[in-house]
Amino acid sequence: MGDGNSLSMWYLIASADLVVQAVMLLLVGLSVASWAMIYRRYKVIGGARRAGAAFEERFWSGEDLSTLYQQVKKSPNPECGQEAIFRAGFHEFVRLSKSSRDGDAVMVGAQRAMRVALQREQSRLTDSLPFLATVGSTSPYIGLFGTVWGIMNSFLALANVTQASLAIVAPGIAEALIATAMGLFAAIPAVVAYNRYASATDSLVGDSEMFAEEFSSILHRQAHGRGEG
Repeated sequence: MGDGNSLSMWYLIASADLVVQAVMLLLVGLSVASWAMIYRRYKVIGGARRAGAAFEERFWSGEDLSTLYQQVKKSPNPECGQEAIFRAGFHEFVRLSKSSRDGDAVMVGAQRAMRVALQREQSRLTDSLPFLATVGSTSPYIGLFGTVWGIMNSFLALANVTQASLAIVAPGIAEALIATAMGLFAAIPAVVAYNRYASATDSLVGDSEMFAEEFSSILHRQAHGRGEG
């Protein structure tokens, strides 16, 4: 086993059973992947929040909707859900207005287009969240499997010795417990990030839904005012 100084974490990992090492390697991979997705979600959600606030400020500034539509159509911002809803709804509103004077029919088409845009935005914001949830829920069990396997092998090894001692059993148990620690190390950030980003996503989707309702009211007035005229 080597002297006491050699029983470092790296030594225990290197001397662990192949199954335990495979579990550790899997947990390292899951941890790296989850941190990469945590960073990407941070950028996506932060960008969506800033872009949404900027677009709504521009939308409610009193700028002509046709002019605004032409501007955002030329240079669309893929990070802004409200802008995507506006482009989809206004495009369908204008298209249907040219072929129908039925305000209700025009509004049904425009609202349908906005719902599709909203669903796409929701899918964009929730991308990778299921993976974080999976890592957070399964990593402790994967680590526990490695621990159970390592401890089982440690006790099986006692059958080959005439006198058991803590010095013989301790290294095997220690290397097995590293798998549990690595499972928790992978799971805890994933769970925290999932809860935070799920809440932030719900808030952003709620903001987009509210914008869609307010925009629908504006289009409704225009559609029925046009029909009455």
